[in-house]
Amino acid sequence: MTILKAKDIKSMSKEDKEKKLKELKLELIKSKGKASQGGSLKTKEIKKTIARILTIK
Repeated sequence: MTILKAKDIKSMSKEDKEKKLKELKLELIKSKGKASQGGSLKTKEIKKTIARILTIK
């Protein structure tokens, strides 16, 4: 998972933003599942990226 910056998100098309948002939401669900099993915790980064996309949208 790559962390998207605001300038990267602004340069994306609407379709790309929607697609990336869906991917990130799925990844967030998977990350929460792994975290409950003791895996690495990346939920904070994913949530920030989702928030950036929704804010710019």
